[in-house]
Amino acid sequence: MPKDQGALPPLYRPADIAKAIGMSEWWVKEQARRGRIPFTKPGRAYRFTAEQVAEIVHMYEVRPAAMAAPQTRVAVAVLKKSARDPQPTRAGARLRARVPRRAALHQQDAA
Repeated sequence: MPKDQGALPPLYRPADIAKAIGMSEWWVKEQARRGRIPFTKPGRAYRFTAEQVAEIVHMYEVRPAAMAAPQTRVAVAVLKKSARDPQPTRAGARLRARVPRRAALHQQDAA
């Protein structure tokens, strides 16, 4: 039987993953705690396999805009247009400033 057959895959610590992806160890643990990245938790510690690390890197991969799907580019164009041309909520509505709470309290004390 070959030496590697039946051997368990190596598990990496959050510090190793953080160094590899350029984030803090706290960030890696927090993402695992919130269930945003895949992890293995033997006991109370977060550990990561090589496959999980590859999946994490793939999850946070960003593609150039030229490779984006056509629907995405259309949605972005619509969002940009709506940001340029905001529609008022009510025609002729005027905004009024509210009296600061502190000033209202001082007026009550003075009375």
